[in-house]
Amino acid sequence: MKAENEQRTGLLYGFGAYGLWGLVPLFWPLLMPSGAVEILAHRMVWSLAVVGLALLALRRWGWIRELVRQPRKLGLTALAASVISVNWGLYIWSVNNGHVVEASLGYFINPLVSIAIGVLVLGERLRRVQWAAVAISFIAVLVLAIGYGRPPWISLILACSFATYGLIKKKLNMGGLESLTAETAVLFLPAFGYLLWLGARGQSSFAAHGLGHALLLAATGLVTAIPLVFFGAAAIRVPLSTLGLLQYMAPVFQFGLGVLYFHEAMPPERWAGFSLVWAALALLTWDALRTARRSRSRLDVPAPAVGAPAREPA
Repeated sequence: MKAENEQRTGLLYGFGAYGLWGLVPLFWPLLMPSGAVEILAHRMVWSLAVVGLALLALRRWGWIRELVRQPRKLGLTALAASVISVNWGLYIWSVNNGHVVEASLGYFINPLVSIAIGVLVLGERLRRVQWAAVAISFIAVLVLAIGYGRPPWISLILACSFATYGLIKKKLNMGGLESLTAETAVLFLPAFGYLLWLGARGQSSFAAHGLGHALLLAATGLVTAIPLVFFGAAAIRVPLSTLGLLQYMAPVFQFGLGVLYFHEAMPPERWAGFSLVWAALALLTWDALRTARRSRSRLDVPAPAVGAPAREPA
């Protein structure tokens, strides 16, 4: 009973995390006329304040001493911070410049790019179904490139940067709250320096558009930290396969907002490209569920008793 309650709580946290990530395109336009780089700088500064307070409340500081003593880990943290800043900055720019649908495509194809990185960088071997999904996604990108009249650069950069970020995080092996703190700490001085520079030039929007605008910019820290905390709470309560399915909530919401709320154009060739991507993801999901079921059935087979006589051959 307790395990069921924990899993139900974990599912709620998972829905909360991916639901908030899916609805975040509604938030970034509220920060205009601030530019994408200024919003990103505020996001870094205020995120550090929020996660710093969270760590202070939880009294989790021991990892800092260990991190400082490992130059390689510090270097990977700085690299992760740089990669995620590109991802965040481009996503904010995309939403505020009418590319919500193309941005959502980036997070749809992210699992496929992660698979490609696994093969090219980690030497992983793919099953036939996974190869088929990768091939379909490659055709989808070609179809979308024809439809857009150019490669879907926003989608590709978002997918590649987030997949690279995931690879670095795998190497780092740090908790979500701790890693976000380390990454925002690395970027705090450049971000804060940029905001001071904007203020000195009279180009800062923080105090130029009233208290409400300033509070919204400060809220970027909460918008960043709250879904991450929810995700961390879900990750320890529900199976990874369930989280893998929940991750599609965010781009589905983003796609829906792009089409229904922001009224972005979806000509037939884009529908065709997105349909191919969704078909590839359906294949991946089916393969993952089938593999997980087989693994479970193997684990459920009882081991022979110690000292029991071997069976006679049939």
